Amino acid sequence: MKLQTQRWIDRWLGQLLCSVVSLWVWLLASKKAAQQLSAKPGHILIILLSEMGSVVLAGPMFAALRQRFPDATLHVLQLKKNQEVSLLLGLARPDHLHALDDSSGLALLGDIWRVSRALRHLPLDAVIDCELFSRISALMSYLSGAPLRVGFTPHTQEGLYRGSFINRAIPYNPYQHISKQFLSLADALESTGMPRNKAAPIRELPTDTGLAVSFSVEELLQYRSKMLADFPNLSGRRIVLLYAGGGILPERAWPASHYVELATGLCCAGHSVGLIGLREDAPLAAALQRQTGSDFCVNLTGYTRSIRELLMLFHGADLLITNDGGPGHFASLTPIRTMVFFGPETGRLYGPLGPRAQVLESGLACSPCLSAYNHRETFCDGDNQCLRRIAPAPVLAQALVALNQSGRAA
Repeated sequence: MKLQTQRWIDRWLGQLLCSVVSLWVWLLASKKAAQQLSAKPGHILIILLSEMGSVVLAGPMFAALRQRFPDATLHVLQLKKNQEVSLLLGLARPDHLHALDDSSGLALLGDIWRVSRALRHLPLDAVIDCELFSRISALMSYLSGAPLRVGFTPHTQEGLYRGSFINRAIPYNPYQHISKQFLSLADALESTGMPRNKAAPIRELPTDTGLAVSFSVEELLQYRSKMLADFPNLSGRRIVLLYAGGGILPERAWPASHYVELATGLCCAGHSVGLIGLREDAPLAAALQRQTGSDFCVNLTGYTRSIRELLMLFHGADLLITNDGGPGHFASLTPIRTMVFFGPETGRLYGPLGPRAQVLESGLACSPCLSAYNHRETFCDGDNQCLRRIAPAPVLAQALVALNQSGRAA
């Protein structure tokens, strides 16, 4: 299903359904006592329908839930296309991962019915909706049957209506990193005050994701050896990986011409460049490779067949330079240094966690322009000046400094 179609359905049909559910909950409210979380909850559902990178940013929240409720069974509801990451990171047992297929309207409706029935049979003690004003996630939190429903509230913001049936609502804060806000959602489970995060502990931005993927030394050495055998021009040099694709939001991409200048400079400085991405990014990578004109710039798009292999690739390289998106967050699970371009969105809210990530932003007055308040629709019509004005020369200089600080021998 196209992204714009999903937005239209969520906005119009979603608001209508949320109002109906809100009226129904209000009519039943007088017959029910206020809900409190059990001292030892049995089942907690976390709804994470957005991009795969958000799973990594939610890592500290999962760690906090496991520490606070060690006997609780965590369930995760995601889009089917994003489940690979949760399986890899072990966020929940495979039979506790629930999926919605959004490839078509009929598939989505069928999965909503199937998953809702499965969740109601658990039964759930609480649900945490991590989405920013998505109506489908709010509706799924109610359909799950959980008596406690945690999620963000727009408070007095107009145009963000998604009902009044979230009974552990906390104010969304556009000035705090999303990882801290996810932690506030976990804190709200045991809070009865208003706003729900008033009694929450004061937290610093997590310096670690709380997530890990285990690799043996032999496994990593074998993968790196295979990569160097498949692409001999990467041997004997430090390896810089570039992700030039924009994913589902192409306005987040640094200009291709800038990547060409950067790749050329890196090769001339004695380093190798690997262009990474999905198979659909292959034409862009081929064009960049051709324009760079260096034998030490290779096309790796489609080379990794899974997120696990992508992480092994990161282990075998020295630096990742990427647009805002999943690769920058996955890299925080590995030792690789990372430089991430932000513009339409901001690293202050969505930057990768950890000390090895560097955020590159221009600071243009209209940046960031994508937010929870506008359904991530920009007004720049593809002319993303916030990224175009980040010149290649300073990025190259910073990349060379980062490579000099890398511990791997050339």
